[in-house]
Amino acid sequence: MSKVSSKFIFFFGSFAGILFGYDIGIIAGAEGHIQQDFNLSPLWLGIVVSSLMGGAIIGSILSGLLGDKFGRRKLILIASLIFLVGALGSAVAPDKITLTIARIFLGIAVGTASSLVPAYMSEIAPANVRGKLSGLNQLMIVIGLLLSYIVAFIFEPIPNSWRLMLGSAGIFAIVLYLGVLKLPESPRYLIKNGMADKAREVLTSLRASKDEVDAEILEIKDVAEHEKLGIGQLFHKKFRMALIIGVGMATFQQIQGSNSIVYYATSIARKAGLAPQVAAGFTVIVGVIFVVTTIIFLQFVDKYNRRTILTVGGAGMALSFFAPAILGALGMNESALNWVTLIALCCFILCYSFSWAPLTWIIVGEIFPLSVRGIGAGISSAFNWTGSLVVGLVFPILADMFSLGVIFSSFGIICILGLLFVRFVVVETKGRSLEQIEIEMAARSEKRIS
Repeated sequence: MSKVSSKFIFFFGSFAGILFGYDIGIIAGAEGHIQQDFNLSPLWLGIVVSSLMGGAIIGSILSGLLGDKFGRRKLILIASLIFLVGALGSAVAPDKITLTIARIFLGIAVGTASSLVPAYMSEIAPANVRGKLSGLNQLMIVIGLLLSYIVAFIFEPIPNSWRLMLGSAGIFAIVLYLGVLKLPESPRYLIKNGMADKAREVLTSLRASKDEVDAEILEIKDVAEHEKLGIGQLFHKKFRMALIIGVGMATFQQIQGSNSIVYYATSIARKAGLAPQVAAGFTVIVGVIFVVTTIIFLQFVDKYNRRTILTVGGAGMALSFFAPAILGALGMNESALNWVTLIALCCFILCYSFSWAPLTWIIVGEIFPLSVRGIGAGISSAFNWTGSLVVGLVFPILADMFSLGVIFSSFGIICILGLLFVRFVVVETKGRSLEQIEIEMAARSEKRIS
């Protein structure tokens, strides 16, 4: 087997993040045209947008059930094909029901890939670079968002442009499929399924020495033994605090308002008085902020405490939502308030993208003990997608019933609740070994139960 470059593996592992970000972002530019062409009510608009998240929940569950049986690489290949079908189906959908079904297919692919790709990369990458993968995956997601906003801006004046927007996502599925074809299967999967010789062959092509290969094979076998015993342990009382933190972080990340901006940024900008193509241009600014801030985050993530970053970011997010609501209540004229609203949204994205967006998954990956880490992260992911589905479904209904000030105030209150959760529940994990974190999790669970 020829040696596979680590950069090649990271690129195509991360490329699934670009695919994910592109698809959840492109709907921001397309939803106004879709609503007009199909004459959608606010409820149906929410159903069309959030159907992807419903599919993602299914995909996350399926990946957990099938990933160990069929292998990470094979399921990622299948997910890329499903994504291609969903993208093309969305582009040619003749009605709202067909479009909803196509987006459910997209969601199944996104949920499967977003669950399996980080696991595949961590299992096949050298140990000394595994810690960077969570941040890198987040960077690729926001690059996908930015690309989708740029495409939406370019296509905005074109008749039926939403079909081109949604269909263009299929290009990324093809690239992902061709890239993953060249990747080896996970050594961990091979060993767990009695193919140790093939696992050694894969690791020999990826590692620098025979000693390194031997050590990693022993480690994989040890982990596999732990996991055989570990799935049923997740709900044991000593793991309860870890589960609460994982589910809480994943849920708060979605219900604090981020997806209302990601999915409906163009709509919000239009509601604030911008012309359609100018509103599409505003989403490009949002995407640039996402990317630049995430790059900056990667430079200091290991220099400051996780809870400090979450607290500062969460406070900024809350203030960003409260500012336009308070100024509107004080009587600021509508024109000025619209600009304040757009600036406040940019401030929210800045604060979110250096705190809750990337740190949620870093913490989820740190707090669960080895024996239950996979299933714990899977349950957290399911709650994350559920929160995303609720926000995507409810926001257009709320936007039709209430002013942006009322909606933003509600999100601001949720951000405050998130701060309280960090202050009183989340433990600090920076600079501590996984064993130290596991001991504290168990001690805190015992203390709360007693």
